[in-house]
Amino acid sequence: MKISPAIKGIITAALMTGIILLIYNMGKNADTRLQYAVYGIYALGIVWTLVAFRQTAAYTGTFGNLFSQGFRCFIVVTLIMALFYGIFNYSHPEFAEESAKIYKEQLLSEKNSSKTPDEIEEATRSYKKGYNMAVVYGSIFGYLIIGVAVTAAISVFLIKRKE
Repeated sequence: MKISPAIKGIITAALMTGIILLIYNMGKNADTRLQYAVYGIYALGIVWTLVAFRQTAAYTGTFGNLFSQGFRCFIVVTLIMALFYGIFNYSHPEFAEESAKIYKEQLLSEKNSSKTPDEIEEATRSYKKGYNMAVVYGSIFGYLIIGVAVTAAISVFLIKRKE
């Protein structure tokens, strides 16, 4: 049974969100190294897509041919993860609260700051308001960069490798 790159992307994203939710539910007891498992699963999903495609009749041996399959996988993962982060952070406003609190403390601790207390409050409100969007944008950018890098590197590796 052939699984399309998009379905592989959905499976990969489901595993990634599962790990993220596991880490969240473990709370303070979570090993911080577990977050790397999310990226490992992401890379393995792309590798799975590329290796499986390389073994099909549609594989032509060109970089573009192989990269396009990886792209189909990682773009689906990126979209799902952006949605996940958006929904997850929207449903947990305490994340924005905590981050805004840390940001305010940072502004207050700056010795050379010429900001008034009112400006600091406004900056903190603005930061908190834009928190969710910043997290979503950051996830999109991060997953795209990682997806492109892994797909390109593995594509080159598979093309250079003798069968």
